[in-house]
Amino acid sequence: MDGPHRGMIHGDWRSLPEAARGGTVALGNLDGVHRGHAAVLAAAHQARPDLALAALTFEPHPREHFRPDDPPFRLTLLPAKAAALAAIGARHVHALPFGEALAAMGAEGFVEEVLHRGLGARHLACGADFAFGHRRGGDVAFLAEAAERRGIGLSVVPHIADAEGPISSTRIRRLLQDGYPERAAELLGRPFAVVGEVAHGDKRGRTIGFPTANIFLGRHLEPARGVYAVRARLADGRVVPGVANIGRRPTAGGDPVSRLEAHLFDFAGDLYGQEASVELLHFMREERRFPDFDTLRTQIAADAAEARAWLKA
Repeated sequence: MDGPHRGMIHGDWRSLPEAARGGTVALGNLDGVHRGHAAVLAAAHQARPDLALAALTFEPHPREHFRPDDPPFRLTLLPAKAAALAAIGARHVHALPFGEALAAMGAEGFVEEVLHRGLGARHLACGADFAFGHRRGGDVAFLAEAAERRGIGLSVVPHIADAEGPISSTRIRRLLQDGYPERAAELLGRPFAVVGEVAHGDKRGRTIGFPTANIFLGRHLEPARGVYAVRARLADGRVVPGVANIGRRPTAGGDPVSRLEAHLFDFAGDLYGQEASVELLHFMREERRFPDFDTLRTQIAADAAEARAWLKA
């Protein structure tokens, strides 16, 4: 299936172009677009391969709406989520704006207004624990009955599991927070990446011989603080290996918010203002405070050599 480009994101179910209606639709928050989510998309496609495949998700994530003071937890923000969904076949991504109106809509109203009238869905697919509507009042049994009354098919997809149990966004978050990016990548089906615009740092990296590209984590989950072997995908399509630190730079006096600072190997170029996707491939050591910048420089050189060796191997 050839996926579309990022541009196929639809935010308003009430005024969809006809080409974006009448499809087979995978439902869920879909944070991370992991192997379990891929199975839901595959089921939607297999049930109706004659229809355009769409994914329906919510932005912001409902938890961000209901618990705005929670620490950031997202594995994928919308552009990266839509790109990941496109890569596994979604031609349309319906990112419904989750606010007071959607939170207050009952389950019956959601099926009628959004899925039936808005999207004109012909078939639906979801995970076995999918819940929706006001106070999550609609479950899979409710959805099956409400869909059937409207002539809409439904595929309910059992959890995809490995030896450790069901694959879930929660499990992937915990693995990243505990410093296991390789294990997280197995569940995601690709490496976890921090995606964002390269921001201006304080240029200190240049003065110690290691210029860095800074990306603020923003609403991304904060993985284990420390040093990683990474691979950066740049806006022009180049893929560059490197070493990165995630944290608050205690040696430089400490930052109020965490950032990713990536030093890209054998790379010269100005990335400020450009989007980059930095994949965390291997966790090397925890963030530490060093007594001075000379000690830090020595450690970064050792980290860079270790990352190069790991990436080569």
